[in-house]
Amino acid sequence: MGDNAAGLYALTEEHDAIRAAVRDIAEREIAPYAAEVDADSRFPIEAQKALTAAGFQATHIPEQYGGEGADAIATCIVIEEVARVDVSASLIPAVNKLGSMPIILSADEALKQKVLAPIAAGDAMISYGLSEREAGSDAAAMKTRARLDGDSWVLNGTKAWITNSGISEWYTVMAVTDPEKGAKGISAFVVHRDDPGFAVGPKERKMGIKGSPTCELYFTDCTIPADRIIGEPGTGFKTALRTLDFTRPTIGAQAVGVAQGALDAAVEYTRERRQFGRAIADNQGVQFMLADMSIQIEAARHLVYVAAARGEAAHAGGKVDPDLGRLCAAAKSFASDVAMKVTTDAVQLFGGAGYTQDFPVERMMRDAKITQIYEGTNQVQRMVIARSLLR
Repeated sequence: MGDNAAGLYALTEEHDAIRAAVRDIAEREIAPYAAEVDADSRFPIEAQKALTAAGFQATHIPEQYGGEGADAIATCIVIEEVARVDVSASLIPAVNKLGSMPIILSADEALKQKVLAPIAAGDAMISYGLSEREAGSDAAAMKTRARLDGDSWVLNGTKAWITNSGISEWYTVMAVTDPEKGAKGISAFVVHRDDPGFAVGPKERKMGIKGSPTCELYFTDCTIPADRIIGEPGTGFKTALRTLDFTRPTIGAQAVGVAQGALDAAVEYTRERRQFGRAIADNQGVQFMLADMSIQIEAARHLVYVAAARGEAAHAGGKVDPDLGRLCAAAKSFASDVAMKVTTDAVQLFGGAGYTQDFPVERMMRDAKITQIYEGTNQVQRMVIARSLLR
């Protein structure tokens, strides 16, 4: 991935302390509700309360807006430790970062204060509206429009697959302001759920992450103040792409977390489960599966942290890192492929029991799948990597 020293990272005592604190909260306040949250497809309110009370709902927001100002690795650790017990709950800090990153990167100071401060305080959440039914991987083909009308922007269109929709107060939304210019005619806006002409559709019925509502957003002459545009008109798509360089590692962190949770469960189960007069963990075939799971998780974790650190360094230095997109795509795709493989192997190690809802590994396997799809499918990640290598 290049020999840039900025790609190196070191975990600090503060990082270790954050991991210990989040793991404690996750074990006590989030894990006990995870199965019920999944079974009932309900928002993990207990997780939201616990994370917010401890200040872990949006650790990435800078201190000048009331946030913790935590670095990118710290945010990944929070997400990873929550995902270890419940991927749905990990979408609280993850999507708060996804929705607010365009504002942090490109908004003016007044808009930053208006939106970031309540998120940092835990009084509001934010979601991200880029995708549409016919504009998924090809996001630049979006049809949602925004036009300036006096001192207001008026939005019309529909967004799809919006995570935490209906729960969030704020929505970062991409819309076309100049259809002639293609991707350079897309602008970014901040919409509040109380804005006239804004509505949230019914919840999707999903395979996994059932505790996190996913809905469409409807804009019907949705009218917002003119100062709610993020950056200059026409810069929205560029901002969206820059945002992904900071948020793809968070999906990698989710993937590492769910994989670690599945491995931990499999180690415990195979030690206790007895067949032919001994623990199944005494069988070399089982041991080799566990070893491979551990190797892959460790490799994925380091790749995610390197990508997070590299983005942090580029942002802090105010410079463009030509390798950052490739590194983030690699971290996201590798970690999510690992999560899918490890959770599938965990189900296998549990045997018939793993296929039932009596144990968490079947939920983990279902939850892991989305990490290969959202924030850019792993096929798109490989296109990003190849383009970078061949440029």
